[in-house]
Amino acid sequence: MAERGAVTASTAVAIEAEATSLFLRACRGLPVDRTPVWLLRQAGRYQPEYRAIREKHSLLEMIRTPELAAQVTLLPVDSFGVDAAIVFSDILPPLVGMGLDLDFVKGDGPRIANPIVSRRDVDLLAAPPAEETMSGTLDAIRIVRSELESRDVSVIGFAGAPFTLASYAIEGSTSKDFARTKAFMLSEPAAWRRLLGKLVTVQADYLLAQARAGAQALQVFDSWAGRALGRADYLRYVAPHNRELYAKVATAGVPVINFSLGVGAYLTDAVGCGGDVVGLDWTLPLDEAWERIGFDRPVQGNLDPASLLGPWRELGPRIDDVLARAGGRPGHVFNVGHGLTPQTPVDNVRRLVEHVRERTSR
Repeated sequence: MAERGAVTASTAVAIEAEATSLFLRACRGLPVDRTPVWLLRQAGRYQPEYRAIREKHSLLEMIRTPELAAQVTLLPVDSFGVDAAIVFSDILPPLVGMGLDLDFVKGDGPRIANPIVSRRDVDLLAAPPAEETMSGTLDAIRIVRSELESRDVSVIGFAGAPFTLASYAIEGSTSKDFARTKAFMLSEPAAWRRLLGKLVTVQADYLLAQARAGAQALQVFDSWAGRALGRADYLRYVAPHNRELYAKVATAGVPVINFSLGVGAYLTDAVGCGGDVVGLDWTLPLDEAWERIGFDRPVQGNLDPASLLGPWRELGPRIDDVLARAGGRPGHVFNVGHGLTPQTPVDNVRRLVEHVRERTSR
């Protein structure tokens, strides 16, 4: 309780920072001089500077070394002038502290050598504090916050949602059909609840620790629930745990972004789980999605990231379409509807940021 109190006590400082931060003001639904912009996976493989660092270090080494993580986090800020910096990390490292053997295989993605296959595996999972297991990321946030304090660029921390982490823990890697995950969910409902309960505990503690370290906003990524489950299963097996997570993280006193990919069929249900800002993917027009959830709720999004693979004659009008659908309302943060791909041309990222700035400056 003492730690939560420390976070709450910093709320006044956070609100004061929002007076000048375009991103934070938009996250509160306040008027801004122009639409703030940042991009999912804005620090990544499409950048030659990132690739040069990655050639010398493994992904986990980069994440666990605060100076390297901070350096990568700042690359898009320095290169493009985005309005927010999301700390360089991944959603999966918290699983290591719980007892899972994680590695990132070049060209193949994440691999867990000891995936969950039984109730006993769930019961053996630990729930250690983030200060012990994720200190590299927390220190990286402290470094980045110090670097950006005078630049009106906000720092975002993040974590994965329970279902998404559970799917990796059970499948052992990225999955196309989530067959093992759904089989475990349906055949072992009590163990499933225990698993997601532990994930809620670990992720809430991690997110609150990021806020204490200096993150001015927090984003929860539910990357796979919308791809794997229909509405009935989402409401039964996922939503209660998401609601618990968002309720706990609300004590951080900073804006929380609910980014749930692929939930267009039950958008209001996913949004109803919590969060202050709704991250929208590209599958629904922004105005239609925003109307569904209510224009009083700030939103982030929602350009199709594949648009950046095309020429400017295609990309420019698509950016303008998102801005037009936002209608100049308070509470819009321009972003892509999912992460930038490694093939994204650097010049298109630069032109996108410049274009949003020019078109929305008042």
